[in-house]
Amino acid sequence: MRAQDTQLRSRHILALVWDFDKTLVPGYMQEPLFKAYGIDEGAFWTEVNQLPGYYAKKGIHVSKDTVYLNHLLSYVKNGPLKGLSNRRLRELGSEICFCPGLPDFLDAVRSFAREAGARLNLEISLEHYIISTGIAEMIRGSKIAGSVDGVFGCEFIEQPLPPGFALQDEMPLADSGEISQIGVMVDNTIKTRFIFEINKGTNKNAAIDVNAVVAASDRRVPFENMIYIADGPSDVPVFSLVRKNGGLAYAVYNEEKESEFRQNDQLQQTGRVDGYGPNDYRDNAFTPRWLRKRVEDRIDRIAREQEYVLDSRVARPPRHLHSGDELAARRNMPPAGPVQGTFPI
Repeated sequence: MRAQDTQLRSRHILALVWDFDKTLVPGYMQEPLFKAYGIDEGAFWTEVNQLPGYYAKKGIHVSKDTVYLNHLLSYVKNGPLKGLSNRRLRELGSEICFCPGLPDFLDAVRSFAREAGARLNLEISLEHYIISTGIAEMIRGSKIAGSVDGVFGCEFIEQPLPPGFALQDEMPLADSGEISQIGVMVDNTIKTRFIFEINKGTNKNAAIDVNAVVAASDRRVPFENMIYIADGPSDVPVFSLVRKNGGLAYAVYNEEKESEFRQNDQLQQTGRVDGYGPNDYRDNAFTPRWLRKRVEDRIDRIAREQEYVLDSRVARPPRHLHSGDELAARRNMPPAGPVQGTFPI
């Protein structure tokens, strides 16, 4: 957003937008699910990785990011996950283990932003969003849910409506059953849609369509107020979108895995991200320090923009001139009109 497009807002919103797997958690969120049902996690993901090639031989294209959702439903249909419901997914979310320092860091950086803004006489709100190719219900059931302002993830339907349901006056109220269809599918390209929802405020006001034209100055969370945090190359579409529009991108990695460090270093070398660090969110670790500094930078920029807008849009009141002020006044005031002299106001 250009400074001249900035409004004299009374409140400013910053957003940290998070990936989930290998970003906020060391591995994959589905681990408690497989453990609860006695399923070999490694074998499941091996099967998932083989599915795109298997279907390609049949001339069928599938998304590598989300083919696992259908495989989960196959496990439900064929027995290993029999009876799995949304309620059960939410319960299992409480067993997700997070990276060090979470969820405490999310609340701490929110307070940090508010206090940094107050020192500059700005009302700053920092919001957290999760955009994940994982399962939304598990995230909503996790201990981090109370610290975030919105979750965008994959969702399942339990009781699909039958053909002809619109012709019936009354539908039976079925008890909650097992999941049987995909309701929302999120892949690493669709994530960009949710970035625009946060940007325009669609997620807070349903009357604003995500495809609506909204002036930059009217967008709820300007791109330059966003930082997107994720774990690697699969998030390049979102990294690119956010950075192209003035926001920041930050990559994280597991300190114990040299390959992940090198992968993130390559992302920075090729201009995909603005920085990278370990997925350790304890107070004095590198990543929270980097994020706090960038939040502070955003707030300082907002203060400068507000000062510029105030100076350029609000005319200063006239005053009586003393002899020493006349030259300065002539340099800063427009030329006098045809009537000479000064008049009292």
